[in-house]
Amino acid sequence: MVFYISLILIGLFVLWGVFYPEHLSATANATFEFTISTFGWFYLLVTLGFLIFSLYIAFSKYGTIRLGDDDDEPEYSNISWFAMLFSAGMGIGLVFWGVAEPLSHYLVPPEGALGGTAQAARLAMRYSFFHWGLHPWAIYSVISLALAYFKFRKGYRGLISATFTPLLGDRVNGPIGKGIDILAILATVFGVATSLGLGTLQIGGGLNHLFHIPNVVWTQIIIIAAVTVLYLISATAGLDKGIKTISNINLLIAVGLMLFVLMTGPTSFIFDTFTSTLGGYLQNVVQMSLRLSPFTESTWIGTWTLFYWSWWIAWAPFVGMFIARVSKGRTIREFILGVLIIPSAFGFVWFSVFGATGLKLEIFDGAHLAEAVQRDVTSALFIMLEQLPLGTIIAGLATILIITFFVTSADSATFVLGMLSSKGALNPSAKVKLIWGVLQSTIAVVLLLSGGLNGLQTASIVAALPFALIMVFMCFSIQKALNDDYKQIRKKEKERLKKLEALLLREP
Repeated sequence: MVFYISLILIGLFVLWGVFYPEHLSATANATFEFTISTFGWFYLLVTLGFLIFSLYIAFSKYGTIRLGDDDDEPEYSNISWFAMLFSAGMGIGLVFWGVAEPLSHYLVPPEGALGGTAQAARLAMRYSFFHWGLHPWAIYSVISLALAYFKFRKGYRGLISATFTPLLGDRVNGPIGKGIDILAILATVFGVATSLGLGTLQIGGGLNHLFHIPNVVWTQIIIIAAVTVLYLISATAGLDKGIKTISNINLLIAVGLMLFVLMTGPTSFIFDTFTSTLGGYLQNVVQMSLRLSPFTESTWIGTWTLFYWSWWIAWAPFVGMFIARVSKGRTIREFILGVLIIPSAFGFVWFSVFGATGLKLEIFDGAHLAEAVQRDVTSALFIMLEQLPLGTIIAGLATILIITFFVTSADSATFVLGMLSSKGALNPSAKVKLIWGVLQSTIAVVLLLSGGLNGLQTASIVAALPFALIMVFMCFSIQKALNDDYKQIRKKEKERLKKLEALLLREP
């Protein structure tokens, strides 16, 4: 039922976009404006709440509970585990926005600052850290913890609905549970389509920069078609042969590219920027987390912070399911701190390297990167790389990195959508994965046709709202289940101690 209802709803959306793209665009924009103006406060509060909840669970008495049986060991090494987290979680986005976001904020900064000033540059870096740091990974950690715990510790099916068993009981197998799983699939499809659309725009920007191929809609459709074939081949290869291998390649290329820019770019400036921005981020994280602008007409928060929070929430079922799948055997404390801190730290370093280099070239070297961002946001990375030694070769390497990230994200998404629509099967059939692979690429095409980058952002914000509410109740469900589990563990420990005491008393 979940599979077919989801297919019908997504199919209707695709037909709407194909035959009435302008009507879809107008409706989506109106819904976007309503969602941002009415529920912006909700996005901010729940996202901060997920971060607080994650840290509470990690450092609580539940931290030593294992995601699996008590004697289970992690299935993947720490390096492979991190590579898969990073590639599935936000790989394309980091490459797309690494240079473009700080430069965009430098021109149009938040908090009423004047664009093109030193204060604007500081705020640009701080908000880039904020948008890609602890908050998104807290969203991922909540849902992946719930899925891994209920699947590997309790033996429930690997479905979003199964995480509500402590609250709903057997009703998770009825219409309520089916509705939760359908919402999870819809949020995942639109969240992933947003990322694939961004990746397509960036690949088009790279090809335009390297080979002067026009970055227009038909070029983007051809790119999506070509990359779809690649990730469908990878998807049918399975988790270990496909996703794991490409994820490790992604991480190697990404680290290599980052180290090259660090060494050949303004190294001291990058370290200075990292240090001061990290301090500013930690000092202002609560204030940024709750910042709205009810007394001004600014649309900055809706365009940036609320878009990101909703994008991460829309991605959460997919990324959470995938992280849960590769995290069996880890303790809750190890799992949450690993998911929160390691990818966030990598994101901070990434933005310091690429964002600070872009700002240095713009402010002190007259490279006019900000103008390029205003004309075409996809060109910023490649123009920045051109200012460095071997710029054309490195721009080509960056394009390859975006393609491999595209393949990994889409591959992981087809895997997860297959699980969600196959009663939680850990290894869904190739047929189901192929169907979802074609569908998510089709939706990315429809969104690009109906509104480009704005259409992608709008879709993710609208799709995320109902799922954000589901995640709030998921936190209550996790807390209840962990509390019951802890009581059982304590009870068994007391029984074991009583038996040990009895044996000691019997000894002469």
